[in-house]
Amino acid sequence: MDVSIIAVGTELLFGQTVNTNATYISNQLNHMGFNVMYHHVVGDNPVRLKELVKASLNEMDMVICTGGLGPTQDDLTKEIVAEAMGVDLYFDEKCYAEIKSYFDERHRSMAENNRKQAYMPVGAEIFHNEAGTAPAFGLEKDGKCAICLPGPPREMKWLFKHCVVDYLKRFSSKEMYYKVIRTIGIGESDLETKLMPVINNQSDPTIATYAKEGECALRVASQRDTAEMAKYAVDEMIEMIDGLIGEYIYSYDDDELNQVVVHQLQRRRLWLSSAESCTGGMFASCITDVAGASSVFAEGFVTYSVEAKSEILGIDTAVIDKFSVVSGEVAVLMADGARRKSKSDISVSITGYAGPEADEGRENGNAFIGYSCGGKLGNKRGFIELNTKRNDRKWNRNYFKLRMLLTVYNILNEKL
Repeated sequence: MDVSIIAVGTELLFGQTVNTNATYISNQLNHMGFNVMYHHVVGDNPVRLKELVKASLNEMDMVICTGGLGPTQDDLTKEIVAEAMGVDLYFDEKCYAEIKSYFDERHRSMAENNRKQAYMPVGAEIFHNEAGTAPAFGLEKDGKCAICLPGPPREMKWLFKHCVVDYLKRFSSKEMYYKVIRTIGIGESDLETKLMPVINNQSDPTIATYAKEGECALRVASQRDTAEMAKYAVDEMIEMIDGLIGEYIYSYDDDELNQVVVHQLQRRRLWLSSAESCTGGMFASCITDVAGASSVFAEGFVTYSVEAKSEILGIDTAVIDKFSVVSGEVAVLMADGARRKSKSDISVSITGYAGPEADEGRENGNAFIGYSCGGKLGNKRGFIELNTKRNDRKWNRNYFKLRMLLTVYNILNEKL
């Protein structure tokens, strides 16, 4: 089915509120095999909303609206959708009792205008809202369907998960299965070029690429008569993809790189440490973002100044003077120092120019990642030079962090 999503609210047009509802609904519908064709945003204007709803219902099989189900006079989505589909409203006693109960349970008095929320379109399937006061509904007529949900994301998501998903199953006889593959170390255009042998012939499963900062993701999806058939088709396609770009894949289950690294460290019972200069602790932070990281992350050092590198990590300032504070030699010594002080199995470090002003004769985006291994991994140390040639400090720092993660990943998988 072809679907249009309409978000109602002047605050969305003014940029006061971000339209996260459309993103969430699109993602859910895509997983279920529906085709989202349009995202619309319209203010609390009954004339424009009516025009948009009628046009969307005329062109699409289904329209999903969010917002405009509240108790105030400008909340008119329900009334306009009912009019567009040629049905009247009636007062639903059960809805009213639930709305009143919501206020009674919180020891709050209910304003009279909340009665407005209990009026529902004739013939609609009502979705009872346990996360708020506004009931939602799905309405089918003449081969068209309209679903109206409240605007607050918490209420919308609760209703979608507990009511709308089951309601939508009646519209699709197919089962959808998909997997998301994550890659790093290859750009989107190069990735697509390498995948051309399978992309050129795709029909089902489908392959879609998504670029992120410093990495790319692939979504492989199939829609078949049964979930088992769809899964088999996706798995078969992934085998072909693996043969083409396997060296760049770090996850077949949509896990982020920090999650993959932490889980691999946990499986091998290894300890990790870090020493950061230009990233200022971003690497340590992304590791500790993962639940259970305390079982693998020993210590993180932020040694931004030359003095800190010397005093905390024990680097001889003569080495810094000889090779420069931004150098492979210093990066390795930073990793050595962090591993020695933390007694970890692996240590990774970074020193570089994030921007916007590198030292004279140097480029922004030039950095060195050092690594030092011992214990169960044997003795291994070295450095990797990066040169993004970008002046974007935020982008460079995030990219450096990802490449530090990739360095640890490569060590764990014997690629370095």
